[in-house]
Amino acid sequence: MRRWLGWAVVLGGLAAALDLLLQAPFMGDPRVHGALLGGSMAALATALGTVPVLLSQQFSQRANDSMLGFGAGVMLAACSFSLIIPALAAARGQGAGPWQAGGMVGAGLLLGAAGLMLMDRLVPHEHFVKGLEGPRRDTTRRAWLFVTAIALHNLPEGLAIGVGFGGSDHIGAQALATGIAIQDVPEGMVIALALRGVGYSKLVSVGLGIASGLVEPVGAVFGAALVSLATGLLPWGLAAAAGAMLFVISHEIIPESHRQGHEKAATTGLMIGFVLMMLLDTALG
Repeated sequence: MRRWLGWAVVLGGLAAALDLLLQAPFMGDPRVHGALLGGSMAALATALGTVPVLLSQQFSQRANDSMLGFGAGVMLAACSFSLIIPALAAARGQGAGPWQAGGMVGAGLLLGAAGLMLMDRLVPHEHFVKGLEGPRRDTTRRAWLFVTAIALHNLPEGLAIGVGFGGSDHIGAQALATGIAIQDVPEGMVIALALRGVGYSKLVSVGLGIASGLVEPVGAVFGAALVSLATGLLPWGLAAAAGAMLFVISHEIIPESHRQGHEKAATTGLMIGFVLMMLLDTALG
């Protein structure tokens, strides 16, 4: 009973926060509205990925690592084609020279990675393979440590979607949101399977997997609102989102996908994901 009451409180709080968000003045901006739709699409894709777990489907560790690699490939291509290149173009469009634009985007990349690195260090969380990171919190339930780790992983994706829609290239933003949503499907499945593997029930694993995607529309709205209120921040926002995503790829996804000895399968998935996202971005953009 206490567990269900806790879930009711959490879901009620999320519903209230979403209602306040939808009533905010900046929600009338079409760029913010587009970011909300893009982030919601990614969240729904994460939820879709948990369906096989709900149906009691099992996948090998090799398949899980391949899907993690696929997600890393999609994110790498998104960083390159949907974030860094548009950030350089936006900086040049604001009058920056080649070296100044490169320096601005490079600084933004480092700031985005440093911000997520700081959060990774200060916020207690637990990875499925690497274990506990951040400050020790013996009183924190293990499931919420997992959810925090997933939220730290998904936040850059939501910010990237929002910053993309906050710019002027809406077709590129749609390609970015589509690519992130594609990789969120296997990601949601891997999250739910991993939670099942450490002893959580089917419903709790699926519920936490779905909840892990809810940070993406929130991050998307925040990113779009920020750059729409201050257009000069667009190159910085795109670069910072790319830096945060690169940190997640290097610090979380690739080590997790290689830790069980399936490097070739994970690398194959990465290459396929990179090519698919590149085709989406170049064909739609």
